[in-house]
Amino acid sequence: MATKRAAKKKAGTKSPDNAGELVILTGMSGAGKASALKAFEDLGYYAVDNLPLELIPQFAELVRSSSEIERAALVIDVREGIRLDRFPAILKKVQKVLATKVLFLEAHDEALVRRYSETRRPHPMGRGEMVLKSIGAERKRLDPIRNVADIVLDTTKFNVHELRAHINAQFDHAAHEQHLTIAAMSFGFKAGVPTDADLVFDVRFLPNPHFIPEFRPLTGKDPKVAKYVRGFPQTEEFLKKTTDLLLFLLPHYIKEGKSYLTVAFGCTGGQHRSVMIAEEMRKRLSQAGYRVTAAHRDMPV
Repeated sequence: MATKRAAKKKAGTKSPDNAGELVILTGMSGAGKASALKAFEDLGYYAVDNLPLELIPQFAELVRSSSEIERAALVIDVREGIRLDRFPAILKKVQKVLATKVLFLEAHDEALVRRYSETRRPHPMGRGEMVLKSIGAERKRLDPIRNVADIVLDTTKFNVHELRAHINAQFDHAAHEQHLTIAAMSFGFKAGVPTDADLVFDVRFLPNPHFIPEFRPLTGKDPKVAKYVRGFPQTEEFLKKTTDLLLFLLPHYIKEGKSYLTVAFGCTGGQHRSVMIAEEMRKRLSQAGYRVTAAHRDMPV
């Protein structure tokens, strides 16, 4: 049965311009949906876990008409079984009633297997099956939902606190008074391009500190590595031109109503060059008055 967590309620009648908001939280088992739902609850969302698919339209109507529920988040996952095939059609109905976003959480197979091993919980797709086989079956079952998701978030490298920070950055309405939140992300191409990146810049043209023995165990956050990378004229030229490009683009993104932008910088391993560039871009955009966070997906801890 669904578990309901009532958030703080505000009395009063909604205006036509504020008819409510619904976030449908879904994705792979073990990708962090429970932690994400708690983050939404802490942001003031009325949170519901595992609402039956057929009840989503009625729930959306309740949120739209209620004077006490302004925002709601609910979880839909593989426990719905084959009925998930109906989700895209149900979503279209709900979006006609209420402003709705679908947030899909996923992670690499290895991370999901490790998390199940750590928790020793059975996978909902098959208690007697190998976890990896169940994960593959779940991906196939959830494909119709992933295809209609507004946001696909890879939590492979996230801990609970990083996931919460990401949710807050995208859905904290108080923070969005500045209109746009930017994430400057570093990553390594050998682990793949981040699925949630809006803009991707390849900085593998810069000299690689990895080939200098004293820099190899360090990261781009180390002052010595940062000084080395910054010491090449192409680095400064890239930073200047990229900053100019972003400062041109950002007002237009804001005008189009975009509230969250992920700008990803990639090098080979995601340890040196991309980390330094992401940190520098965070500083430059912050100085320009934007709300910017830095995230380093593949940087060694």
